[in-house]
Amino acid sequence: MRQIDVHKLADEARLNRFHVGVLFWCALIIICDGYDLAVAGIALPSIMKEMGVTAQDAGFMVSSALFGMMFGAIFLGTVADKIGRRKTIAICIGLFSVFTAAAGLASSPYTFSAFRFLAGLGIGGVMPNVVAQMTEYSPRKIRSTMVTLMFSGYAVGGMLAALMGKGMIEAYGWSSVFIAAGVPVVLIPFILKYLPESMPFLIKQQRLDELKAIAARIEPGYRPDKNDQFALPPRDKVEGAPIARLFQDGRGFSTAMFWVAFFMCLFMVYALSSWLTKLMASAGFSLGSALAFVLVLNLGGVVGAIGGGWLADRFHIKYVLVAMYVLAAVSITLLGYKVPVEALYLLVGLAGASTIGTQIVTYAYAGQFYPMPVRSTGIGWASGVGRSGAILAPIVIGTLVGMALPLERNFLAIAIPAVIAALAVSLIKHDRSASWRDKRAASVLRDAATVPK
Repeated sequence: MRQIDVHKLADEARLNRFHVGVLFWCALIIICDGYDLAVAGIALPSIMKEMGVTAQDAGFMVSSALFGMMFGAIFLGTVADKIGRRKTIAICIGLFSVFTAAAGLASSPYTFSAFRFLAGLGIGGVMPNVVAQMTEYSPRKIRSTMVTLMFSGYAVGGMLAALMGKGMIEAYGWSSVFIAAGVPVVLIPFILKYLPESMPFLIKQQRLDELKAIAARIEPGYRPDKNDQFALPPRDKVEGAPIARLFQDGRGFSTAMFWVAFFMCLFMVYALSSWLTKLMASAGFSLGSALAFVLVLNLGGVVGAIGGGWLADRFHIKYVLVAMYVLAAVSITLLGYKVPVEALYLLVGLAGASTIGTQIVTYAYAGQFYPMPVRSTGIGWASGVGRSGAILAPIVIGTLVGMALPLERNFLAIAIPAVIAALAVSLIKHDRSASWRDKRAASVLRDAATVPK
């Protein structure tokens, strides 16, 4: 009888077609998710004009989706550890596709907000699950790169919304970009067929045939045997409620710091996503130019995510994140001052890299921090608590816009959370993370193997 440690199997695998397939499906899901989220900010000036709402009321309309995301991240992140990630991801796609499209048919702010809340459940719920999925199946040596490369699809979705937004809104009205968001529902059958299920869930369900098939794809040299047994290392076995496990083994303080970092970073991301178009328009730029800034913001997010992931695989991910948050504070603050247009585009790109990109690297760090069986729960709660920052951002910045304050005050309000996030990440106890313990265990085994017998 062979005892197969699925954690070790995934950690030590070499990159192959299986990993590329998981990356493809997770990235495609995140692209759709990013489009659904960005589309409200793209259409916001047109919605305000047509429905006759104030800046503050528009902030509440945008926050309705973010409020749904908070519940979706917490509830659907935790549910995935009970019913499986694949099924949960399919439910999330159905929610955000159908109800974002429905929001395009809304005729009042209240109906629009209700549909966006329901869409938000799916948008928020899918994020922790795809991060956990990509983290679980990525080889350890390139894990941060794989997760951030996958999550850069979020910024790609935002760019897609900006590119489609100008032409579609001018030709067909703001509703068209929402209705187009219903297309991803056709992906659900393919997700259920091709996306692998979480291995700890399959072990719990004793679905050995599926485990053997996945193991053979992760490690092509593996030959299934009827007597094979699959197991998790003792440190990854969950005892008691998954939520309580987030505070065990000395992880409690660091869990709180992750929540603070998520809150602050998501405040910045959604403040910029929701109000950058309006702020640039109020600064004298045309709608087309303002949307170009959104495009650059999301392009910067892609560069920041991939570059940050690459750095995190080569240096200490914790200190890479601290540096990125400091860059966010500086670049966003400078956006409020009069500079040449070329420099302004550069600052917007840096702001995207150090907010959207940094949030993606923060997800990657959270995915590595928690043990495999409670990974979705850990990321889900961090993301869910962080959503309260995302909810507040459009409302707070909308209130400031309504007060007609100088432009630099608006951007300073967006920049201050970056300083707080940098401090929170610096206080995380990395020696309590699952990734640090895995490396230490691997080092002990290597040392033992070199001891003369």
